[in-house]
Amino acid sequence: MNEKSEGRLTHSASPYLRSAVHQPVEWYEWGAEAFARARSEDKPILLDIGAVWCHWCHVIDRESYENPQLAAIINQLYIPVKVDRDERPDVDARYQAAISTISGQGGWPLTGFLLPDGRPFFGGTYFPPDDAMGRPGFRRILEAVAASFRNRRPEVEEAASRLAEAVAKSETFAGAYAPFDAGVADDQTESILHMFDSHNGGFGRSPKFPHPAAIDLLIERHQAGAGERLLQTAAITLEKMGSGGVYDQVAGGFHRYSVDERWCVPHFEKMSYDNSELLKNFLHGYQVTREPFLREVAEGTIDWTNAVLSDQSLGGFYASQDADQTLDDDGDYFTWTQAEVRAVLTPEESRVVELHYDVEAHGEMHHNPSKNVLWVARTVAEIARMIGVEVTAIQQTLARAKEKLLAARALRPAPFVDTTMYVAWNAMFVSAYLEAAAVLGGEKGAACGAFALKTLDRILTEAWSDERGFGHRIGGPRLDGSLDDQVFAGLALLDAYEATLEQKYFDAARRATDFALKEYFDQEGGGFFDRASGAPPMGGLELRRKPLQDSPTPGANSSAAILLDRLYGYTGDARYQAAARATLEAFAAIAPQFGIHAASYGLAASLHARGPLEVVITGNSGDPQADALERAANSVYRFGKAVLRVTPERMSVAGSLAPTLAETLPHLRADIAQALVCVGTTCRPPVSDPAALVALLTEIPASLSAG
Repeated sequence: MNEKSEGRLTHSASPYLRSAVHQPVEWYEWGAEAFARARSEDKPILLDIGAVWCHWCHVIDRESYENPQLAAIINQLYIPVKVDRDERPDVDARYQAAISTISGQGGWPLTGFLLPDGRPFFGGTYFPPDDAMGRPGFRRILEAVAASFRNRRPEVEEAASRLAEAVAKSETFAGAYAPFDAGVADDQTESILHMFDSHNGGFGRSPKFPHPAAIDLLIERHQAGAGERLLQTAAITLEKMGSGGVYDQVAGGFHRYSVDERWCVPHFEKMSYDNSELLKNFLHGYQVTREPFLREVAEGTIDWTNAVLSDQSLGGFYASQDADQTLDDDGDYFTWTQAEVRAVLTPEESRVVELHYDVEAHGEMHHNPSKNVLWVARTVAEIARMIGVEVTAIQQTLARAKEKLLAARALRPAPFVDTTMYVAWNAMFVSAYLEAAAVLGGEKGAACGAFALKTLDRILTEAWSDERGFGHRIGGPRLDGSLDDQVFAGLALLDAYEATLEQKYFDAARRATDFALKEYFDQEGGGFFDRASGAPPMGGLELRRKPLQDSPTPGANSSAAILLDRLYGYTGDARYQAAARATLEAFAAIAPQFGIHAASYGLAASLHARGPLEVVITGNSGDPQADALERAANSVYRFGKAVLRVTPERMSVAGSLAPTLAETLPHLRADIAQALVCVGTTCRPPVSDPAALVALLTEIPASLSAG
């Protein structure tokens, strides 16, 4: 164990950094102490950026950073700095941009070589410890880079300066301004359709990642009248993902991505942000298609999240579940040999499971060919025909078998769960659970809604500061938040207001938005920076970066524009609409080129052109007609749609309604069951028939005006 690293990392809030305590490398956390030593000793910095869920991060740890000989070279030649990308997304984003410019690829682990002032001059991702397959090993790279730093310093300095300038230009999107054009959504939709894999679902080739914003954009454009092909593309993708091994067929929830085109063999880590956004996708798909399978996958994702990735007692969603229990396995916790299946199930159950999930003596896993990833190879109806029994009998057999498999799996050593609660990711899950409450209804929906509000109340209590906005974490030492934390929390607060009409959530959403405008907004060029203007110096690449891409969470600037337009709909405050437009215009010249990788920009542009969509339902509490109207409104998917249930009791509470609602609703009888649909500043005549309400919501076009 390295005593210096132990002293620095033992009490870190990051489980990734704590996991390195035993390594002989003399790690520093990212901060002034490391840079001061690098300057005083005039040594380059070795930067390792990774995460606790990252398989190859653990591999390079074991192969290189736990190797005493390599550690001695690092400690002699470098100042080593280790960064948790989940904890410091601002550091990660800047160095990902820089290293991908050098090497042509990014990812984790990210290995960077920096000047003492933090400017990178060389780097890559994973390096093997020794020379192999014609590629230099880490030992050779460490020695060669250090020699270049000593002996060719002017060239290294010049390369670092050029790289810093290139990153600054690309990450601030210089020259990306253009007038707002709602047609970008059509351009992006065409780009997404062009990438569609009609056989396997999804977009592009292997490795295949989910693109939740792209799926939502396709569904919304379909709902706005852009054609059936868009819905078919989204529906096929959802069906293939939900049937594939990328979805955990036993416990529910999605793994991070698929290594193959068929969604069959995943990288097994499970991320909070993937599951929150995919939960929304499957809810939206179910709303539009009414396909029971999509609802089942949504409910399975909720069940897994409740069981594994959340604090059901106090509220809050955990960050991730690791892929592996040890480095010697590859998803062994999640996969099955045929013998393991047969040991748990009866012969009848085993036969059905093997047919349904393609369990054979030879499976899909290279490290252990007998291991099978469970994926839906045959439908229940196909198995029923093969065996000659009723479909319901197969369904019952499968349900029993899955319960037994889950119980047996629970006895295995489970992969590590990172119980850190990041504000942005929690807020995204709060929004997803509030949608689940509205779409699913019943006991499961009610439980989702209650847990979402419990979590949101915890975020407000533990992570909000009037002076510093939302922090990055719930609990632990204060770590100031990024733009993501302010924006996604603001969106979740608006969602909560719409679900409850509780003024505290509306007021908090407005405070968060005003804080973001004050501290993050670019008053000259439009758009938002990822770090607050009052943030302490970051060290290293000191550039004011504007995040656009959906990588991997929805783009923060697009999400900020959505928040601003929604808030404008409730307040009529022109500041919000103007800031939304300025944000969209800041990227308008370049957004079409990003295509699927900035699909949330297309959603934001569509909402800005159309205006927020509010459905106000009046009627006495418990009125069956009002309840039917509410169910009808919740059954329809339209992006940015709010369903507000107003009773006479709620209207009687002074100040409980947002300003524009307070102006609109006095013209309605709160005790009569009816629905008022408002788009932007225009309201349609009230309707009292649920079918008429559904028709009205599905007839609203994609664009009314640009505002």
